[in-house]
Amino acid sequence: MRQVFAAFTLAAMSFGLAACSGGDNQPQFRTTGVRAPTGYCAADPRSVANVQKIADIDEGNGCQVSNAWSATGLGGVALDKPQILNCATAYTASQWLTDVVQPAAQANFGARVVQIDVPSAYACRPRNNVRGAKLSEHGFGNAIDVSRFTLEDGRTIDVLHGWSGSADERQFLRTVRSEACGRFSTVLGPGSDPHHRDHIHLDLQQQRGGGPYCH
Repeated sequence: MRQVFAAFTLAAMSFGLAACSGGDNQPQFRTTGVRAPTGYCAADPRSVANVQKIADIDEGNGCQVSNAWSATGLGGVALDKPQILNCATAYTASQWLTDVVQPAAQANFGARVVQIDVPSAYACRPRNNVRGAKLSEHGFGNAIDVSRFTLEDGRTIDVLHGWSGSADERQFLRTVRSEACGRFSTVLGPGSDPHHRDHIHLDLQQQRGGGPYCH
């Protein structure tokens, strides 16, 4: 039964990824000017995350993940569902959770974060899901979105409501977002644009100007 389920899952993923090309004259996304990550990683992510190495991904349409890993936990924090990330994103997200998120949770709530909800990691799609836009960093497994944090006492802090919620929720979310800047090259969230009102977007895009883009 497990083998049948695995085969069904892979078939469903293949169907969904094949749909990226679209069915009319307008491409689902553009790749002009988009640079794929090198695949370089500072360290083995298994030292800081619950991950398994998987075969690299190349959809033949621009979507590709070099040095790909399947993650169920990062930095000692469980993910609500398994996600595919490249090595650098898995490692950097783990460090962010350990060095930034956990201290902020302790300071504001007196409890550790035990799970994060990740609505998107690897996904073969255009930026902001806008047809015809450039290929998203998600198409390289080079990005991770976080929409909710669950504490060990059962309390949940979701980005959509917590951003204007209680004082401790506001402080926590602003801290984890601001201190992600520099670790990640792109950090977006509520106030950036309507597409990011309900999650924090973190990616390692190779910025042409050299510095991070945090908005």
